[in-house]
Amino acid sequence: MREGLLQLLADSFWKILLPGLTMTIPLTILSFAIGMVIAIVVAMIQVANIRVLKQLSRFYIWIIRGTPLLVQLYVVFYGLPNLGILINPFPAAVLVFSISIGAYDAETMRAAIESVSSGQMEAGYCVGMSYWQIMRRIILPQAFRTAFPSLSNSLIGLVKDTSLASNITVLEMLMATQRIIARTYEPLALYLEVGVIYLIFSTILTGLQAVGEKRLSKYGKR
Repeated sequence: MREGLLQLLADSFWKILLPGLTMTIPLTILSFAIGMVIAIVVAMIQVANIRVLKQLSRFYIWIIRGTPLLVQLYVVFYGLPNLGILINPFPAAVLVFSISIGAYDAETMRAAIESVSSGQMEAGYCVGMSYWQIMRRIILPQAFRTAFPSLSNSLIGLVKDTSLASNITVLEMLMATQRIIARTYEPLALYLEVGVIYLIFSTILTGLQAVGEKRLSKYGKR
């Protein structure tokens, strides 16, 4: 029986890993990239202190951070069709994850931007740079170095959160595992196996985070 279980785990490993490489990783990368664009825009709006836009940004952050990610997935995928808005599973997952990451990382970026000395903004104005030039060339690069650890943790968390996409029929690693369990009736072993695969992905990203932090620390000392 033990040999049969080991053979099952060996056979299922690639059947679980393949959706991880073709669905989980692309879903993570695409959602994080779009989410970072949202985060930077929302953070800059708050720092610029444009009253109406700032209030809208705070409302967006309040709603997204105050509601469960799974509920947001259900609203977009199962709820919006009642309004005639049909979104396929993968785009729906990207949309929800991007909006979620954008809300959380907007606060990270806002704090990082505000940590940069205001004197650098004034110095930029003195040499004739516009607000957007100062942000792009001076403020944001320093803010990214400050925010890098938190943003990296957010990316690692997103890898694990993509498992929720199985609830809206996205064929990622967890759903692939559930389909194998439905045929083999070995939930404990297979759920542990998919957990190990998520752990491998997270460990690789943690290692990349450590390398990135080391390089950024050297860059900051120059």
